[in-house]
Amino acid sequence: MTEWKNGIAKISLPTPFPVGDVNVYVVKGNRLTLVDVGPKTDQAWRSLNEQLKELNLTPSDIEQVVLTHHHPDHAGLLDFFPETLPVYGHWVNERWLNRTEDFYSQHQQFFHKLFIEFGIPDRFFKFIEGLKKTLIYSCNRSLTGHLAERDYPLGLEEWRVIETPGHAQSHIGLFREKDGVFIGGDHILAHISPNPIIEPPLPGEVERPKSLLQYNHSLRKLREYPIQLVYSGHGEEVINTNELIEKRLKRQHERAMQVKKWLDQESLTVFETCQRLFPTVYERELSLTLSETVAQLDYLVDLEEIYINNDHGVYRYSSNLR
Repeated sequence: MTEWKNGIAKISLPTPFPVGDVNVYVVKGNRLTLVDVGPKTDQAWRSLNEQLKELNLTPSDIEQVVLTHHHPDHAGLLDFFPETLPVYGHWVNERWLNRTEDFYSQHQQFFHKLFIEFGIPDRFFKFIEGLKKTLIYSCNRSLTGHLAERDYPLGLEEWRVIETPGHAQSHIGLFREKDGVFIGGDHILAHISPNPIIEPPLPGEVERPKSLLQYNHSLRKLREYPIQLVYSGHGEEVINTNELIEKRLKRQHERAMQVKKWLDQESLTVFETCQRLFPTVYERELSLTLSETVAQLDYLVDLEEIYINNDHGVYRYSSNLR
């Protein structure tokens, strides 16, 4: 049964993704706000309507949407709402939500170059086009306005924006200081550590973002806030936030150091490392496993535990600079 708790109602919607259901939140304020919306599927729309009805609401009662980030399972269902509905989020959402031919071209070129640098065999290059397949569940519209660090969304004067890039470059959360409630999107999940997804360089930049380094920084940043309860984008709420943050950071370091042991013995490409980390799933989930793999390598490079050697355009990682 969907119900209100401290001015927030949690709604779980089905997705076509392995992660399972996604949580969106109706938040009372001077504007009735929906934080995230779900994927663009008829099933998700029906479920949203049914659960809003339990709150004596309909989609037309929603006065604005705030997006924690641009991923299709959080933003796609916007296409089922009127174009007049105000939608707010970080400015980086825009290129993913209102996709242009130029964006698709840059996306293709970025990943083609990346696959070469990662040492990925030619037979896998056909997967580049497939990296966009999840976007069929996304929307095609623009933001009404942008939200940035320390902003207070219109109609939600109790809630402050905290930028938390890492899982996505567009990622933000909403913090309510009076009771320590944080609506965190996919930044803090009780059951898994979010994947630091590879994204092309931000507009005006040439280097890809180092997503895991950003994610770890964003985790540490949250320790500065008196967070008592996290409403997550997937799964159950988190109440032991700082304890979970320490657990995530410790586990991350341990995993990276396992990779370091391999690189003490021999140099490896990103692809070769990915095969070792995910021997049974890397072909089926190439995008996600590559993101997780290069995250470990970025982390070790940042610690100066390993080095990158450019072998005719292919990057090889090892404990020694050659």
